[in-house]
Amino acid sequence: MLEIIALIFLTKDIGKLAEKKGLKPSSWKIYTVIGWLFFEFIGIFIGVMIFGTHNLVSVVLVGLAFAITSYFLIKAQLNKLPDHNIHDDIDHLGNF
Repeated sequence: MLEIIALIFLTKDIGKLAEKKGLKPSSWKIYTVIGWLFFEFIGIFIGVMIFGTHNLVSVVLVGLAFAITSYFLIKAQLNKLPDHNIHDDIDHLGNF
């Protein structure tokens, strides 16, 4: 349950950052959720390979660490993009 609440707040943060960059926030929110789930499953798989099925707490923590890593990777990718400035669009109206 706490994981879902955290994911909601993180997707809102990604959406705000995408909007600041002039991109569609909904697309980046979807990328965040998909990345979170994908990396979490990979982390759980790796956790099972390392710790086995008898140590579920460690397996879940590895999965959560991978999921959080996906958020930071997506945020880093967005931070690389230039900020969108509406004044740039106005200055270049009519230019082809």
